[in-house]
Amino acid sequence: MEYKIIGDAFPAVVCRVEEGKSLITEKGAMSWMSPNMKMETQATGGVGKALGRMFSGDSMFQNKYTAVGGEGEIAFASSFPGKILALDITPENNLIVQKSAFLASEDSVELSVFFRKKLGAGLFGGEGFIMQKLSGHGTAFIEIDGSIAEYELGAGESMIVDTGYIAMMDATCSMDIKSVPGMKNMFLGGEGIFNTVVTGPGKVFLQTMPINAVAGAINPYIITS
Repeated sequence: MEYKIIGDAFPAVVCRVEEGKSLITEKGAMSWMSPNMKMETQATGGVGKALGRMFSGDSMFQNKYTAVGGEGEIAFASSFPGKILALDITPENNLIVQKSAFLASEDSVELSVFFRKKLGAGLFGGEGFIMQKLSGHGTAFIEIDGSIAEYELGAGESMIVDTGYIAMMDATCSMDIKSVPGMKNMFLGGEGIFNTVVTGPGKVFLQTMPINAVAGAINPYIITS
C-alpha cells in the first residue's frame, strides 16, 4: 500500500490500495474513494472485541474497504485540527493510543481495548482510563489533536501529564493516576484533581490541543437558553 498525508491543520491521508487488499476504519472516516472500493460493515474480532470497542466509546462495528477489479484509492480525513501519523505496527511494536485516535489501518492490524491496571484509580481519573491497543502487523493511521511532543523514558523514569494530553505510548510503558497534592491545589488551582503518571521504558507522545481542553475553554462562552 502507498499513502500520502496531505493538508496542514486539517489533514487527510490518501491511500492507494492494491487489488484484493483491505483497509478498516471504526469511525466512518472515509472522505472520498474510487468506485471500485467495496465497503463491508462487520464486527471484527468477534462479539467480545466488538463489545470492548463499544465500551471504549467507539462503534461495535468496523467498516472494511477492499479494492475490487484493480487498484483503488481511498482517503480518510481528521475530525479535529492536528496531525495524522502513520505507524508501523509489528508483534514487537505494539502501541497504546487515546481512545479517539484510531483513523484507519490495514486489516492485518488488530484493535483492542486497553485498561489501566488499577481500576479504582482509572475510574476516578476520568479521561484516559480507557485507551486502545494496536497490535498485529501493518500500517495504521492515527489522528493527533494539535501538535506532537515526543519523549523517551528510561526504565523506571516517570513524567506527570495532565489528563487528555497523552496521545500515544509504547506498550512497554505503564500508566497510573496521581492526585494533585493539597486540598487548595485540588479545588482552586484549576488543574483538576488527578494527573496521569507515565512510567518507562518506552516512548511517550503528547498532544498540545486535546479536544476536552478545547471544549472546556469554549464552554464559558456558549450561551444557553
